[in-house]
Amino acid sequence: MDTVDAMADGGLSIGQVAQRTGLSVHTLRLYERAGLLAGDVRRDGSGRRVYSAWDVEWLANCVKFRASGMPLTTISRLAQLVREGSGNEAARLDLLREHRRHITEQLARLRDCLELVDVKVASYEQHLTAGGSGVPWQQQRQMGRMASQGSPAVADGKPSGTRPG
Repeated sequence: MDTVDAMADGGLSIGQVAQRTGLSVHTLRLYERAGLLAGDVRRDGSGRRVYSAWDVEWLANCVKFRASGMPLTTISRLAQLVREGSGNEAARLDLLREHRRHITEQLARLRDCLELVDVKVASYEQHLTAGGSGVPWQQQRQMGRMASQGSPAVADGKPSGTRPG
């Protein structure tokens, strides 16, 4: 049963939403109590939560916001703005632009880390291809010296007197 079929039947249960979003039932309840949902969750005649397709879409956004490092307080603020309706789009945009800046900085740091790991992978691959003799970072330093034609070698972003791993 997909979301459209479930909606035709009156909505999704908390268990179904947990399956679709990857959030636990406990987390869904916590999100509701913390004001992270952009709308009120309906209840059926027995008091059980009934989620709409829009609720599931919002929760999927929340999962991505969290994965990108957005604090729960920021998600809560965004949800509050959405609940308030139109007229506060500039505030929503400011919040999202700030988070975008955070993600951009995070990506730059991760690219720098990836470059380091790529250098390490290449070094160890070369070391193992050469038979695994010697110490990999010493071989890398020697290659760096040869490439720089006598200038001081820098291995793994550190002066040659260090012990990179």
